[in-house]
Amino acid sequence: MADFLAPPSFPTLLQRFFTEYLREHRAVSPSTVAAYRDTFRLLLLFAQKTIGKSPTKIALADLEATLILAFLDHLERERGNTVRSRNARLSAIRAFLKYAAHQDLTALATIEHALAVPQKRCDKAVLGFLTRPEMEAIIDAPDRRCWAGQRDRALFTMLYNTGARVSEVIDLRICDVVLDVSPVAHLRGKGRKRRSVPIWKATAAMLRQWLRQLPRSGETDPLFPNSSGGRLSRSSVTERLALAVKGASSSLPQLANRPISPHSIRHTTAMHLLQAGVDITVIALWLGHESPTTTHIYLEADLAMKEEALSRLQPITAMPARYRAPDKLMAFLQAL
Repeated sequence: MADFLAPPSFPTLLQRFFTEYLREHRAVSPSTVAAYRDTFRLLLLFAQKTIGKSPTKIALADLEATLILAFLDHLERERGNTVRSRNARLSAIRAFLKYAAHQDLTALATIEHALAVPQKRCDKAVLGFLTRPEMEAIIDAPDRRCWAGQRDRALFTMLYNTGARVSEVIDLRICDVVLDVSPVAHLRGKGRKRRSVPIWKATAAMLRQWLRQLPRSGETDPLFPNSSGGRLSRSSVTERLALAVKGASSSLPQLANRPISPHSIRHTTAMHLLQAGVDITVIALWLGHESPTTTHIYLEADLAMKEEALSRLQPITAMPARYRAPDKLMAFLQAL
């Protein structure tokens, strides 16, 4: 009879989850690894205070639904986390538990109960996007007489053209853009997924002009470098965009008090593509969404705008007819 193999310990499982499953099998981004890591650091510290076990002594069976619920409540009440942050932490825990379920069959009952802990509902944030004149004003705001201003104009144009995440644009190298017959940008997205996005003729012309301003650089050098020739940081892009918005607000005062980030430009690209009649599945590919359902937020926002416009067109004297349910059951449902 074969010897019974004891299941791996919780510390072993957690280490394998990060080193083997996330990094090698799933090939997730470093930012995802960092987010999951922070979740378990908080969870293990909370468990140590709650059940009196040090992290290395915790067993998989200790991760009961009651402990996880108490941890999530702790995040909201004592750490001031938003519902979205709470749900993100829960997603990280769920990912580990699903992995652990295949490694330790003795803890299946505990894992099943823990996986039943639901996500908390939260209000969806209203999408912030810019009109075409607002986007054009922001792109034109940087001073084209200086090197940094020319770079910023090309950078913001590229963000708008591609709908890229800021991390994708600052990672672009000179060799990642093709500007000849069919201009295209090759982006490296989440989970190291690559996608190619067409570049408009006007964008290609601006990029050609920008490349002439760069010193003789190697093909693998950043397309949008900082003043030292290195890679721009996310915070630098945010700061440069804030300066451009401030400049554009002199001609468009409505921009002055609006929270506009690089991600706002991504939302703007999606909404403008949708309003131009581009199919939602094409927009999903354009933005690098893993599932088209993620892109439906733009469809919902567009429909909400159209409904609001229609409500303004309704004559004041028009009295909408009240719906009358055909029978008692329908009346009951209507009244719910």
